[in-house]
Amino acid sequence: MAARQSRTRSRRRPAHAAAAAIAAAAFLAAGPGVAVGEPAAPDPTPAFGAYLDYGPRGVARMAALSHWLGGAELRVGHTYLPGDRWSNIEGAPGFLDVWADWRTRKADRMLVLNVPMMERNEAHVGDDEVRDLLRQGAAGRFDHHFRALAERLVALKVPDTVLVLGWEMNGTTYTHRCGPDPEAWKTYWNRIVTTMRAVPGQKFRFDFAPSRGRDAVPWTRCYPGDATVDIIGMDSYDQPRGMSFDEQVKEPYGLQAHVDFAKAHGKPVSYPEWGLFRNGDNAAYMRRMLAWMDEHKPVYNTVTDYCPHGVWQCDDNPRSTAVYRSVLFGRVDEPEPTAPTPTAPTTPTAPPVPPVPSTVPEPPAGCSPLELGDWVEYWLGGKLCMRLDWYARDK
Repeated sequence: MAARQSRTRSRRRPAHAAAAAIAAAAFLAAGPGVAVGEPAAPDPTPAFGAYLDYGPRGVARMAALSHWLGGAELRVGHTYLPGDRWSNIEGAPGFLDVWADWRTRKADRMLVLNVPMMERNEAHVGDDEVRDLLRQGAAGRFDHHFRALAERLVALKVPDTVLVLGWEMNGTTYTHRCGPDPEAWKTYWNRIVTTMRAVPGQKFRFDFAPSRGRDAVPWTRCYPGDATVDIIGMDSYDQPRGMSFDEQVKEPYGLQAHVDFAKAHGKPVSYPEWGLFRNGDNAAYMRRMLAWMDEHKPVYNTVTDYCPHGVWQCDDNPRSTAVYRSVLFGRVDEPEPTAPTPTAPTTPTAPPVPPVPSTVPEPPAGCSPLELGDWVEYWLGGKLCMRLDWYARDK
């Protein structure tokens, strides 16, 4: 949607810098988390978070955002691999370490990583060259880059990372777009997933995440098949100008089509990117989008939190910010209640019996029990008591 390279923001609240610094110090001092080894599988209940920055500042700011939300539990850390060159798409040494450290400190956390499918991913490469690159990818030319990424993630002990591979492929922004050759794009996606799944120890989940609506090409034309997709996501910002939330739901390839498509394919949904955009500070969109996600229970959602999309690091949207904070304040994800298993009728149980008063004699006032040990007290029949007023008895 917006450019991913610099992740610039405008008008950050000054207090957030101090809060982020405090959060970073607390993070570094927190001590070891999950034991060394493969992290436990994330809890299946819905999780939420925010995109706050692609580097270490994004990790530090999560604690401050959680505090602002009244201690709400941010279980999702979301970042992007830079798509400028292949060495960064492989996960350059040092880039992912802090995210992996955050992830492994709690078993129920989730790391979401957007992975470009091409270098020069935002260089406005023309359709003819994109078509040629997709065909090279489909033939296996770039497999080794994704094998290197998979091996790095496993080595960092985050083998269960959610990989948003080739996001917003139905648009025109990225070199990894689908439109110039959908068939080659699908073959290339399948090669990448197959290559990464072949790395020992991996437990990756692959998230197919188009942008909402038709865009340059219907996103259904890019769907690579159920065998290589684990989650069907959607990036859904409040746009175009003048479009109501109901229209965003009902439009072709919109929100309703997304959940219907996922259901038909037996896949859960996600919202890796969402937030305000062309319609400004739109509290109605914020309220409706949060309710939509509560209703459809995505695997995770992460609001894009910088201007113009955000609510915490952007002062331009005070009404939407108030809605977001009021809905999520203090929220902690709880497992869905399970339906009880039907059983045959049983005899009603008696009400609980009140506890029996203690029969151990209380020591008299002004008397201090002596601790002589269980064996001695057993033969004496109880504790011995030394009176505290013994010194005054002969006076």
